[in-house]
Amino acid sequence: MNQNMAAAMELRCWGGDWGLPSVHTESLIVLAYTKFSGAKVAVSPIDWTWKTITVTVPELVCGDTAVQEPTQILNFLRKQRFNADYELTARQGADTMAYIALLEEKLRPALLHTFWVDAENYSNLTRPWFASRSPFPLNFLVPGRLASGALSRILLTTGEAPLHRISEVEGKIYSDAKECLNLLSYRLGTANFFFGNSPTSLDAFAFGFLAPLHKASLPSSPLQSHLRQLDNLTGFCDNILAVYFSSDHFCKIAAQAGPLPPVQETMDANLQKLTQLVNKESNLIEKVLLLSFFSSFAWVHSCFLQVPSQSCFWCVFISRLCLWALTKLYILLL
Repeated sequence: MNQNMAAAMELRCWGGDWGLPSVHTESLIVLAYTKFSGAKVAVSPIDWTWKTITVTVPELVCGDTAVQEPTQILNFLRKQRFNADYELTARQGADTMAYIALLEEKLRPALLHTFWVDAENYSNLTRPWFASRSPFPLNFLVPGRLASGALSRILLTTGEAPLHRISEVEGKIYSDAKECLNLLSYRLGTANFFFGNSPTSLDAFAFGFLAPLHKASLPSSPLQSHLRQLDNLTGFCDNILAVYFSSDHFCKIAAQAGPLPPVQETMDANLQKLTQLVNKESNLIEKVLLLSFFSSFAWVHSCFLQVPSQSCFWCVFISRLCLWALTKLYILLL
């Protein structure tokens, strides 16, 4: 693969925070693999742009080709001769596929629930973060849309009959996730990577799944507590950040040892207060929108009553048309 082709590749993804190059699992997988394979890509965060709602990330753009989903992107990179798995044996390749399937089936539902369904985590961390990275008015729409997608994916993955509600699958998904973490910890052992001394696609997937859970300041997470008891998995994440992302500014900040200086602690306290204020204002805006919706409907209905009976047909038509438009607008804004 020539350097001109490599330089032409652009990776669109969610931006970084919490000491990570991206807070988004799928984006982290691709970012890690590009580091492991030596692929040169121009990273373009979608933060604060309309792409937060128009683009499905991660997305790799190369010329006229756009590839989405981590598995498809990694396959595309392998075809361009950026292959982090070229030294794996057939047995190791089969193990890689098995463990990636295990992560998708057992760990992903619990991660989605932790960040997007758990009320405390969503209100205090996930929603404020994604709202703050989306332009107005998408900051009112993007978090809810992502949360709805996460809930649907959990139920689609784990909602076997007669389990149809999220409350009925919580215990199962967290039990499966902890078992998955234990298996990963046993497989990794004392090594730096899962296969030998070089990272592979399995390391990229494991890093993408584990790093956000390891680094996020979650108000409520028994799964995070369980992960932090597995020192080799947290050390695995820290090692990848130090070796492959240490030159990036966000990771330099996260890697600093020792307690935060008083100024930084004050900034964090102010940020927490600001986040709480944003949540309160967002809830207030939603209530105002709801009140405006019903007020508008009442106004349309009152106009209908004042129209002479001979205009009944057109009045009903216009009334229903206005009601439909107001309903669509309300759903869009919320």
